[in-house]
Amino acid sequence: MGLFDFVANVGKKLFGKEDDPAEKIQQEIENDNPGVAGLRVLYEEGTVTLSGRAESAEAREKVVLMAGNIQGVHTVRADGVAAPEQTLKVEYYTIVEGDTLSRIAERFLGSAADYPVIFEANREVIKDPDLIYPGQKIRIPVKTE
Repeated sequence: MGLFDFVANVGKKLFGKEDDPAEKIQQEIENDNPGVAGLRVLYEEGTVTLSGRAESAEAREKVVLMAGNIQGVHTVRADGVAAPEQTLKVEYYTIVEGDTLSRIAERFLGSAADYPVIFEANREVIKDPDLIYPGQKIRIPVKTE
């Protein structure tokens, strides 16, 4: 998990022309830091480069999604974020028009009632399970047999 692509014209509007994008993105991530110590954010022409030490693979994935789901970001590089290996099966999904967390849960987890699993896996990215938007990228912990 070194490079992720995102839709640059969707997401949370966080910075304007007069702002320092790296500073704004770092503040946003640190507000809900999922467990990355020594976080450093660089921004150049739509690309965010992250570094630090994640306490888990999940924390690393979440910090990437937090940075990528910001308007104006089209790429996130995370090779500089050290983390333990992922032991779970995780898929990434880009929300499309008409999606709900229930529909996504039914598709990936087999039951619409499992939408809280997806919400909890993305709590730092999705603040309200009823407010998701097309283009937003999320992580889905997939049940394994």
